[in-house]
Amino acid sequence: MHLQQRFRLIDLRQLPVRALEPLFEEEQRCWLEVLLWDYRPSLDILRRFLETRALSGYAVFDGDVPAGYGFYVVEEHKGLLGDLFVSARYPHDEVAAPLLRELVHALRSLHGVVRIEAQLIPFGGSHEETLSALGFRLFPRQFMLLQLAETVPQPDCGAVRIEPWNERWFLPCARLIQSAYTAHIDSEINDQYRTTAGALKFLRNIILLPGCGRFLPDVSFVVPEPGNEALLAAVLNSEVSPRVAHTTQIAVRADYQHRGLGRRLMQATIAALQARSFRAHTLTVSAGNRPAAELYQRLGFRTVKTFLAAVWPAREKAEGACAGRD
Repeated sequence: MHLQQRFRLIDLRQLPVRALEPLFEEEQRCWLEVLLWDYRPSLDILRRFLETRALSGYAVFDGDVPAGYGFYVVEEHKGLLGDLFVSARYPHDEVAAPLLRELVHALRSLHGVVRIEAQLIPFGGSHEETLSALGFRLFPRQFMLLQLAETVPQPDCGAVRIEPWNERWFLPCARLIQSAYTAHIDSEINDQYRTTAGALKFLRNIILLPGCGRFLPDVSFVVPEPGNEALLAAVLNSEVSPRVAHTTQIAVRADYQHRGLGRRLMQATIAALQARSFRAHTLTVSAGNRPAAELYQRLGFRTVKTFLAAVWPAREKAEGACAGRD
């Protein structure tokens, strides 16, 4: 599918910020209404990159009206499709499919890029057909929501010690993530989980940068291993809009999975959020990670949106079976 003659494809580096403001305003409303997520901090970052002509990607225009946009970033050997949004005023597939193809073509043409990752949340259609045709391997994911006012808190009757997050746990938590996601479906989606260095970079992104909300250290918990500085499990949470929290990471060390630690950490999170008058709690989970998805359902979470994670090349095969994190 090619862009119809009425549409023009423009490099983002040629556009002033004001040209995309109608799309940004509409996208902000979609994130808030559907996902309860204040997307303004992320859009502010995009505005800064646009102002310096440093954002790689394309916008689709219908005359002088923006119909959609998408961008990508490159990290060493890997390309990341950061976002793709199409206005509800236009047929989603007519704009999204050719725009997505152009973004992928641009990344594949860059020297040294041997892997592309994407986790795109569409609000008006699906990218499945286009991504499949482009040779991506697809992983269905669920965006889940818990209404805290409707949830009865459960007492913590476990024997292990749960502590609030502290900065000294950065490196132990990175090691924990690398262990927890060995041969896990999520390490196929995000290759940062495969090494301690990659996990440390991931942690810094979700804790120090605003893209995943404002980190909540007093509502993030770890389970230390008795007698040393290692961690058995951890859950990290951020505030993504007023009184709405999002679990950005939960991990249980491989040799301690299926012992209830994931459930206890989620219960501790829910209780802490309720004590602070939060109204909602959200998270994402890979549909293929059935033990985790079923745990969240038992805790009262419901799926409010499904989307796809995608990885190219599709020939990169899974290593081992999917492991649960609880």
